Amino acid sequence: MRHTLAVAMFCLSLPAGALAADATSARAMLKDAKGQQVGTATFTGAEGGVKLTVEVKGLPPGSHGIHVHGAGKCEAPEFKSAGPHFNPSHKKHGLESPEGHHAGDLPNITVGADGKGTFSATLEGVALGQGTTSLLNTEGTALVIHAGPDDGKTDPAGNSGARIACGVIEKA
Repeated sequence: MRHTLAVAMFCLSLPAGALAADATSARAMLKDAKGQQVGTATFTGAEGGVKLTVEVKGLPPGSHGIHVHGAGKCEAPEFKSAGPHFNPSHKKHGLESPEGHHAGDLPNITVGADGKGTFSATLEGVALGQGTTSLLNTEGTALVIHAGPDDGKTDPAGNSGARIACGVIEKA
């Protein structure tokens, strides 16, 4: 009885949600069609969503679409196994869409002439815990970089071209 009471008192003293099974961070190792690692991505819980930070190397210079896709698979060489964009709210594609955008839509990543690039953005309305908006849901999710830039409006993928890098998002 004393043990039960002590545990109950301890739990009541914790901040709300402290016992939830939510992850506080996740990561993805980005690989190209040949299986070579070309980057890393980290995901951390943030106010209203998840902060994403990406570092890449060995990619073609220029602007590239980058999205979270709705399946946790990265089968080379085309990475089609990653499925369509992560879209639990069934919105249209594009950050410029007046009807709202996919949860996995992001601004473009820019890669320099040296093949390197960094990127940081917040995925709004997604989580790392449980539920349909979680990047760590039962189907899993993947981060995909495309060959060309995302135009921000064309459904379903912004005319961003082939998938050139992919990484499964996993709890850190």
